[in-house]
Amino acid sequence: MQDLALEQGVPYEPDREDNKHRLNMGVFPLGARIIPNPYNKIPGFSCQGAGEGAVHFVPGFPVMAWPMMAWVLDTHYAHWFQRGAWVEKSVIVFGAMESTLTPLMEELEAKFAGVKVFSLPSVDHPQYGRHIELGVKGHPDVVDAAYFALKAGLATFDARLGAELVRN
Repeated sequence: MQDLALEQGVPYEPDREDNKHRLNMGVFPLGARIIPNPYNKIPGFSCQGAGEGAVHFVPGFPVMAWPMMAWVLDTHYAHWFQRGAWVEKSVIVFGAMESTLTPLMEELEAKFAGVKVFSLPSVDHPQYGRHIELGVKGHPDVVDAAYFALKAGLATFDARLGAELVRN
């Protein structure tokens, strides 16, 4: 709140009503751990769940929540990250429904050991509009063959293909 007042060129007044309300955003459950928020300093928090699980709460819009979730993943779950060679290959698919593509996705995962198929639908993308980003990910040795099979399988559908993406 002091930083916000400084940015606005006004004196910090802790007893002002809006500042009192802002302080309520810092009331967390007993035992909660703070998740730092580099975007606007209003933190999220984590609570230990039953067993080994934890629950993480982050406020705000994705632009605010994203860095907090990245911090949680890097701080508490780095041991789950893929450590070896990894590649993703995908293509933008127009005019298809995920449910119609599901048999192809299942077939690819069954045929190519270690490959995961992913499907990311979007209805209002600023560049592509309604589409599905459909792809495969895994070790580079098998991804190339799985991606070739994915594109061959998509040829049997009445879908138009767009941009192809590769992520390492």
